[in-house]
Amino acid sequence: MSTSSGSTASGGNLAVSPTDVVPENNAVSVTVKEKEYNGKIYVVFDGGKGQNLVSSVDVTLYRSDGTVETAKIGKNKGDEVILEGTRDPNNPDRVVVYVSEMNGQTYKVADVLSEYRQH
Repeated sequence: MSTSSGSTASGGNLAVSPTDVVPENNAVSVTVKEKEYNGKIYVVFDGGKGQNLVSSVDVTLYRSDGTVETAKIGKNKGDEVILEGTRDPNNPDRVVVYVSEMNGQTYKVADVLSEYRQH
């Protein structure tokens, strides 16, 4: 797992946008779990028909405090990364996942607000 953090984001980075339509034979799935009480957000690569075509899985966390973190997930089913989200129960963090394939195509497969889990 490699992570880096740095630049600050504008408030507009918390607005989700549609994901890409991935051809059925190239489809893979990634699960972004709820933000836990300690701010941790688990992102899991679920695999799929196109798993063998994947060259990289890149995750970007846009925190509600304006900071940004990036990470990579492995290409094997069940690989995961744990991101450090904010601990503010009133402000969700945004998680965006891009999958790049060996043919050079990149697809946005997840773009979600990770809400704070209340229990």
